[in-house]
Amino acid sequence: MQAVGLYEFGGPEVLRVVDLPEPHAGPGEVRVRVRAVAVNPADTLLRSGALARLFTGVRAPYVPGMDVAGVVDEIGPGTETALAPGDPVMAMVHPIGPAAGGYAEYVVLPAGWVVRAPAGTDHTAAATLPMNGLTALLTLDRLALAPGSVLAVIGAAGTLGGYLVELGRHAGLNVVADAAPADEDLVRRSGAADIVARGSDVAERIRARYPDGVAAIADTALVGPRLLHAVRDGGQYARFRTAGEPGGQEIDGGGRVTVLTPFVPDYAGRTDKLEQVRLLAESGPLTPHVAAALPAAEAAEAHRRIEAGGLRGRLVLTF
Repeated sequence: MQAVGLYEFGGPEVLRVVDLPEPHAGPGEVRVRVRAVAVNPADTLLRSGALARLFTGVRAPYVPGMDVAGVVDEIGPGTETALAPGDPVMAMVHPIGPAAGGYAEYVVLPAGWVVRAPAGTDHTAAATLPMNGLTALLTLDRLALAPGSVLAVIGAAGTLGGYLVELGRHAGLNVVADAAPADEDLVRRSGAADIVARGSDVAERIRARYPDGVAAIADTALVGPRLLHAVRDGGQYARFRTAGEPGGQEIDGGGRVTVLTPFVPDYAGRTDKLEQVRLLAESGPLTPHVAAALPAAEAAEAHRRIEAGGLRGRLVLTF
């Protein structure tokens, strides 16, 4: 089968089309004929070598990709599943290890990792949902905020930030979000009840609007600890793309803030949570956003675009 992978870590130019043995579904597994795969910031970390230590002993080529959509085309012997060949599906893939990631014509996964795609959603849109949708759900589950609490989402115009705004509103939270002037309408449509201008002093602007501080901040833009100033005493701060770093307690101006590190592989194989993502997208609270679709052979260009920033929605590679 064809895939897109790399033999050495580096810039986008290391990505190339490779031929790999075609995998087949074993007991408890299904095979997905991939039609679309989202390009995520985590893919660029894998490609750059930032996660190289996790590939010790794994043979190249390394294949990125955490979100796929396509159709079931093979079910392993003895596999208990409601899925059938031809069903349109979506799944989160874990590319760290001996199995290939999602930039491939076929992926084989445990049956519980795969659910039907939302009705009325094409493969390209469905591919944007699994990993970021699960990350947003995991974050809100771990924050466990009471309805009416104030959640600040930083990076609200991005994919994960937008999902957090939408699902936070759906959970009954009052969401305050940052936005550049050009993104204010987009962020407001996502469900933000309040908008502050983005920038290096966003924490001060939030604190001025909410003098006692907000209940929690989700920092999808990776702004860092200076956001703690906007969180109330006893509040929470969620940070992302820091796998392996434990959460804990940090002091900010005498107030104690709990630091959480949502790590989406914790929801790998949680069929119930992925089904929840499907239902939320199907019924309306969760809206997929596609920035552009490119042929899989143009993966290097997709990585250049995502690293340049400024995208609204996910880039998607098609097979």
